[in-house]
Amino acid sequence: QVKLVESGGGLVQAGGSLRLACAASERIFLTYAMGWFRQAPSKEREFVAAVSWSGRSTNIADSVKGRFTISIVNAENTAYLQMNSLEPEDSAVYYCAATRTGASSKLYKNSDEYDYWGQGTQVTVSS
Repeated sequence: QVKLVESGGGLVQAGGSLRLACAASERIFLTYAMGWFRQAPSKEREFVAAVSWSGRSTNIADSVKGRFTISIVNAENTAYLQMNSLEPEDSAVYYCAATRTGASSKLYKNSDEYDYWGQGTQVTVSS
């Protein structure tokens, strides 16, 4: 069973930055695409960013494009979500997810396509 653990969440003022990390329990990188999703109170879970296991392909949601970047460091078994210019609307629980794929450039934006999920980390942006 693959285990994912997120870290890096917290309270930050608007305009600030945070970097979330998603550490895998085993060497799943080089075969697993990764994604970040978020869920605010009373809202559905939404896609934030995704990366292929090679790191060559990324996709960022329009709502955070230009402010968030996703990356993967295979040697660390860790995926990162760098969040800059944070806004109060970015406040949510952020989840990382992983799904096995044989394609080095394949990434996924639909939460139903992911097999493993972390427990989530809270991000709160104050105005």
